[in-house]
Amino acid sequence: MTLPYLDPTLPVPDRVADLLGRMTLPEKVGQMLQLDASYGVRHLIEEKHVGSILHTSPELVREAHEITETTRLRIPLLIAEDCIHGHSFFKGTTIFPTQLGMAASWDPELVERAARITAVEAAATGIHWTFSPVLCIARDLRWGRVSETFGEDPFLIGELASAMVRGYQGAGLDDPTAILATAKHFAAYSETQGGRDASEADVSRRKMRSWFLPPFERVAREGCRTFMLGYQSTDGVPITLNDWLLNDVLRGEWGYTGTLITDWDNVGRLIWEQHLMPDHTHAAAAAVKAGNDMIMTTPGFFEGAQDAVARDMLDESLIDAAAARILTLKFELGLFEDPRRPDDARQKAVIGTPEHTAVNLDVARRSITLLTNDGVLPLAGGFTAGADGRATGGDTTPRRIAVVGPNADDPHTTLGDWAGASGQAPWLMDGHPREMVTTVLDGLRNHVPADWEVTYSRGADIITLADDPDGAFFPDGQPRPKVAAPTGPDEALIAEAVAAAQDADYVVAVVGDRIELVGECKSTATLELLGGQVAMLEALAATGKPLVVVLLASKPHVLPQVVLDAAAFVWAANPGMQGGRALAEILLGITEPSGRLPISFAVHVGQQPTYYNQLRGQHGSRYADLTQRTAFAFGEGLTYTTVEYADLTLAESALSADGTIRGTVTLTNTGTRPAREVVQVYVSDVVTSASWADQELKTYRVVELAPGETRVVDLELPVAECTIVNAAGQRVVEPGDFELRVGPSSRTEDLLTAAFTVA
Repeated sequence: MTLPYLDPTLPVPDRVADLLGRMTLPEKVGQMLQLDASYGVRHLIEEKHVGSILHTSPELVREAHEITETTRLRIPLLIAEDCIHGHSFFKGTTIFPTQLGMAASWDPELVERAARITAVEAAATGIHWTFSPVLCIARDLRWGRVSETFGEDPFLIGELASAMVRGYQGAGLDDPTAILATAKHFAAYSETQGGRDASEADVSRRKMRSWFLPPFERVAREGCRTFMLGYQSTDGVPITLNDWLLNDVLRGEWGYTGTLITDWDNVGRLIWEQHLMPDHTHAAAAAVKAGNDMIMTTPGFFEGAQDAVARDMLDESLIDAAAARILTLKFELGLFEDPRRPDDARQKAVIGTPEHTAVNLDVARRSITLLTNDGVLPLAGGFTAGADGRATGGDTTPRRIAVVGPNADDPHTTLGDWAGASGQAPWLMDGHPREMVTTVLDGLRNHVPADWEVTYSRGADIITLADDPDGAFFPDGQPRPKVAAPTGPDEALIAEAVAAAQDADYVVAVVGDRIELVGECKSTATLELLGGQVAMLEALAATGKPLVVVLLASKPHVLPQVVLDAAAFVWAANPGMQGGRALAEILLGITEPSGRLPISFAVHVGQQPTYYNQLRGQHGSRYADLTQRTAFAFGEGLTYTTVEYADLTLAESALSADGTIRGTVTLTNTGTRPAREVVQVYVSDVVTSASWADQELKTYRVVELAPGETRVVDLELPVAECTIVNAAGQRVVEPGDFELRVGPSSRTEDLLTAAFTVA
């Protein structure tokens, strides 16, 4: 006879109740465990009854399925992986630009397509769950995880994160190509002290509601099925135990019924790092009471939770509730009928296909942002692409490009963090197949006109690595990252680069950071270009040859004057497998630059935190020794033409709180090349009852303009979006005077202004 929980015709709640009634306490506690399977799975399944595994090699994924079939209840595993910007740890999959790079596209539809491709490829390999997207707000550039964010603005983060969730979860969990999305890190994990990873976030509840919670609320209401909790504390309370945030807000006010997962060993950190609990028994009891469902990589939770129940410190009904939420996910995914094992035939059909590569190239193109240009770009006036992809159709007079710099031919930094060689997957430590990654050097060699020459010199090194003097491992057994020390300028390398530059018509210098400087536990005290990079750039500039500087880096850096004075400056983030081709096409004018900054560039590291939507009330606009003005502001980005804004007009200037702001602005492409213009709409509430930002992005329009074209662009925004959070913590539209500000960036001098009043 078929057991009720194995009967797919029964409602999911009935199946969950039946299965829970058959489970022992160790089996229910095991369902709440997600453990690291990097080095084996049998003991996790047979001894700890784990409900989920992560960091599992392709071979171990198959073994885990086989072992699960031999267990008493045959409860399928949830197999999870950090598919952050592609299915990062499976050889040959499509790796996109990092999330920060994707954010420069300002294109939710494109981001959704990237996430959909990631889900399709991951599902074919037996992965059910990704720990993405990141909804953290990046305000302090020293933080090591800036590249994982969508930048500094809550509205843009909400737009892009929602798109990514839709892409991952597809048509619904019963879609065999759907994977579970995870909104992380809930909440304010990025609001660090001194940029140090996982330091206490000194954030009031009002500040939480003002900026850090809105993106999470949006994806919670739109159906993101799992939330991951940050490492940090707020007001002395770890997020793992934060009853106000998890229960009053998330599950109470927002009505969220999804699953909560801790980040890596959050429960263990209550003991060995935060020193708030004496042992795993107390830590497990506190974590379950707070509402955590899945406990990531805290093996001691297994015995601790059972001990807490035995000692009447924890009611077993709370274990039942958490296990039920996890089992519900498994039933809704259909894993009891189809555990979604790795499918060799499907992998061959969907992984790394030409169609996926084409989308990846589009994302990479749109992730690249041109920030300065004295006219040197596009090179030789620009080209079109021939049938072989090479530049043609322009001035093909033979020329030589000297490509220099430590990141010009570095495939690992081109991919960025969470991508094989970044170190999280022991089975892929050497990274993805080299031929699948197009570096900047590869891209230029493959796409310059046939009779052009491309030379290469490394020119400088960035860092050397040494063991951490505090020991090779953290107290929980995880390896400590190596300590990075800047290298000195290498005169021989610089001389080689200078000689190449002197023989060239153009110099393309590719500088930045390295993956060893990026990620968890890898915040940086400085933002300067490390090693011999500045000395190399100054020597190249002294040759007098046109110098194009490309910052291929995980985050904005503090730029030396030699970069600001260069003929052109381009930010490429970590542009993914097709990044080198995308950049080459833009430098050659085959593709128009269209990226817009999702994050600001500081002039000096001492300006941190850096973001455009600063609160009013500061004394002046500068330090005694330095202005607060950023080097490049949120929303900035150039094209190969110029677009003029004029005649911002509102249909009505007096509106009710339930009304809609409607207006028009006239755009004219005054140049000879097409443009993709991002028309940004900011709102400023002139007088507020509580301190507030001077302006906030509220919507934007993307407009394609042909050379010489003039277009009247319609703008529309509900008045209900023109909110502040008042002193009582309520989000409201306050009556009074407002300004609608429209233009190509967040800089006030770039914006046209129209006044309106809310009754």
